[in-house]
Amino acid sequence: MNQLELEGLNLIFEIVKSKGLSHKSYFIGSKGAAAVIDPRRDVDIYLDIARAHDMNVELIFETHRNEDYTVGSLELSKLVDAEIHHGAGLDFEYGNPAHEGDIFEIGSLQLEVLETPGHTNESISITVKDKDASDDVYMVFTGDALFAGEVGRCDIYGPGEVEAMAGSLYDSIHEKILPLGEGVIICPAHGSGSVCGAEIRDVDITTVGYEKKTNPLLQKTRKEFVEHKVAERFYIPPYFKRMELNNQQGVDILCRLPQLRSISTVELQEMFESVQVVDVRDPESFAGGHIPGTLNIWNEGIPAFAGWFLNYKTPIVLVDQDGSRIHGVERYLIRLDYDNIYGYLSGGFSSWFKSAGPTETIKTCSVHELREEMEDPSIFLLDVRKEWEWEEERIRGSHNIYLGILEKNLKEVPKDKKIVVYCDSGYKAGVAASILKINGYLDVTNVLGSIMAWKMAGYPTSGD
Repeated sequence: MNQLELEGLNLIFEIVKSKGLSHKSYFIGSKGAAAVIDPRRDVDIYLDIARAHDMNVELIFETHRNEDYTVGSLELSKLVDAEIHHGAGLDFEYGNPAHEGDIFEIGSLQLEVLETPGHTNESISITVKDKDASDDVYMVFTGDALFAGEVGRCDIYGPGEVEAMAGSLYDSIHEKILPLGEGVIICPAHGSGSVCGAEIRDVDITTVGYEKKTNPLLQKTRKEFVEHKVAERFYIPPYFKRMELNNQQGVDILCRLPQLRSISTVELQEMFESVQVVDVRDPESFAGGHIPGTLNIWNEGIPAFAGWFLNYKTPIVLVDQDGSRIHGVERYLIRLDYDNIYGYLSGGFSSWFKSAGPTETIKTCSVHELREEMEDPSIFLLDVRKEWEWEEERIRGSHNIYLGILEKNLKEVPKDKKIVVYCDSGYKAGVAASILKINGYLDVTNVLGSIMAWKMAGYPTSGD
């Protein structure tokens, strides 16, 4: 959470960042009243901010129907009795439609709706004025229309709609957002690392003027912009469809995070075939020893990759080294609507091997060892980065299957060879290695440091 008390203005402004998702929601208030923009599902943080500043949350805005997480609007509204508003271009089953020019007031602040379609049809942006200080717009919440150094995806409705959506997005940015003024602060819904944009800069907020000068997408003509967006390639995780339905129809109210069960090693052995077991340790720890048949997704990789591999029906059991990261992982999963979290292994993996539970390992190697064995014909070198990353720069002789679609494309990975896996730095390769082991691949090696270490060692790469 980042707090920015804007000196000279009658407002409190705080950024709430959700790690892993690179999602940003906002709390803004004045004279005892507040609004929350794009809240996440675990809403206690907004209640804490409100209490800290003696404010009542009266308004909740959704800039668009989010695809990558379940919004917390209904949850927050239930607790604070606030109105929910979202774009009128989609038939939501809760809340109120907001239209171009609608104005809302909290304290001295005036919030006005701009319809800014392009990422989705119902996307809106929300401008902020402090009427006690000026009639000029001070900041704008842009949702997924405009990011720092990037703009939103246009492929959510499928490839056949990209051209039309890109044209709408260009018009929204150039006709609605950029004319607000160069000094206007831009508050986007995502930051660097989000799946909602390709090259988002790693800054919390930006300004209209700075983006006009530095954002490469804003230097293009409308025709160039549309051509660029049509040519873009993104992966769409399977869980996006569930998030879209959740955020249009609404989800169950939590009121509090679930109480996870503490599961003994004996209990886990008995229930193993009827649960999804996820080991959230780092890949090198997992490689050194783990429970056979478990999926490895490192702690902070849960928001990005759980939705690719976990279903929403089978109970989920978490395994950590000592249980210290379970609470954070629980929040990550709740934001993705995984209410089927059942529990965690009491005492973590250390309790498992201390009780003589069966274990297995995954081989690891350094980039130097890989370099020495490159000519071995029995090796199948697998790169699990995104296809365009592999095309741009790769280790010679590697084969590419993106991690998210690996499980559906295992027929392309031979079982009679030594499978050596790499990615950016070894974390996604660790997930891939666990998937391969679960699916009967016996000889699997994770390249620690992956292509990052390969380049640091000065070894050559190739590209298209």
